[in-house]
Amino acid sequence: MNGLYALKPWYADRLSGLRRALAARQVSPDTLTAAGVVCAAGAAAALAWLPAPPAALLVAVLLAGRLAFANLDGALARDTGRTTRRGALLNELGDRAADLLVIAGFLPLAPLWLVAAAAFATTLPSWVSLAGAAAGAPRRNGGPVGKTERCLLAVVAAASGWAVPVLAVVAAGSAVTAVVRALWVWRALGQPETAVAAVARERVVATKRAMATERDVASEKPVVRAAEPASSAPRRRPSPSPSPSPSSSPTLGSLPCDHDRSLPLDPGEVSGGITHTRPQSPADRGTRLRGAR
Repeated sequence: MNGLYALKPWYADRLSGLRRALAARQVSPDTLTAAGVVCAAGAAAALAWLPAPPAALLVAVLLAGRLAFANLDGALARDTGRTTRRGALLNELGDRAADLLVIAGFLPLAPLWLVAAAAFATTLPSWVSLAGAAAGAPRRNGGPVGKTERCLLAVVAAASGWAVPVLAVVAAGSAVTAVVRALWVWRALGQPETAVAAVARERVVATKRAMATERDVASEKPVVRAAEPASSAPRRRPSPSPSPSPSSSPTLGSLPCDHDRSLPLDPGEVSGGITHTRPQSPADRGTRLRGAR
């Protein structure tokens, strides 16, 4: 019996584009929690001071914003990795403050005792859910008259002016929701110990992740990575070059010569397979020319 809470996945999907835009602009989830409280205060002021039919539109818009911000703050924290213990506490306090502010809007329209009874009754379902979660059961939401239904009933009161009947329905429905959640939590805690222990382990892991994220954000120390070597292959020593054999020795004529290469070379005698060459002087050239004549 989740009531209108069953529409939460559909509603969260409609808000996915806005959530991505908020994440791109690095908006803090705590800012969204505070914005939800402000919307609830505005709806309460409109309910208390504006006449019945014209107040309905403004109350509906502000309470829709209150529900949107209540959905966005937790989802944004999970998407951006900014879930912290302080953020979880602020989220719970913001929800309770928003609920009480909406009920406070009935103060000029209903008896004080009924407003006080409704304010007390609206906090009971959350107390039961938090107590069950502390004992190891999963968090229970929804209701017959949960947060979404209470917002809808406030819009009905703003449109019709039936503040007293609507407030009585809110008080009675919230009490019934608390009883339904308490029975569900009681059955969950009566399951085998292994199932409860699994839920408790999941909660411990989530808490440790939140603590690690909180420490990282608090330290804000840059992480310097050591430079990796260009190549992980082991270095090899160069193998010694083999000594040249006599048969493979190059000739002196093939070796580079420091003499002026513009002078013609005269082949000399060949001895031992090595050709001796020397530069030809001008006197030698003249001798050769006379011998050729």
